[in-house]
Amino acid sequence: MTSGNTVRVDFHSSLEMLDLIQLVSDHIGRRAGLDEEALHWVGVALRESVINAIKHGNCSDVRKRVHVEFTVLQGDAVPGLAIRVRDEGCGFDPSTIADPLKQENLLKSTGRGILMMRSFMDEMTFQRTAEGGMEVRMLKRRDNAECRIVND
Repeated sequence: MTSGNTVRVDFHSSLEMLDLIQLVSDHIGRRAGLDEEALHWVGVALRESVINAIKHGNCSDVRKRVHVEFTVLQGDAVPGLAIRVRDEGCGFDPSTIADPLKQENLLKSTGRGILMMRSFMDEMTFQRTAEGGMEVRMLKRRDNAECRIVND
């Protein structure tokens, strides 16, 4: 799923890092040729995944880190941006997540982040990692295949 240049950002479990990660995502997304609407939805999905990694994966333990990786996809059938977010927690079984669209869950204040991530990205998978924790892999394809990678 990856090709091209990769940027990795590792940080302690702190919600204060969200704005920095958003800036990095926007910059790399533009270099990948994503339009402003796609950048917005990637940003929402990324923020949700990082918040989940901090709060649920690492239980807000500042001694644990969150690892985010951005890869510009070039030369693929449809170029775009691949993002990986990994926590250092004990992981979870994605099949046990309650469906936020079921009647009994509609008024709950949590549980919609993964639904949004799946809705806004073209591909999304979860997997346990050998290092421990969970990793979310997300892919946003560029809509306009004729766009070129932007070089500064």
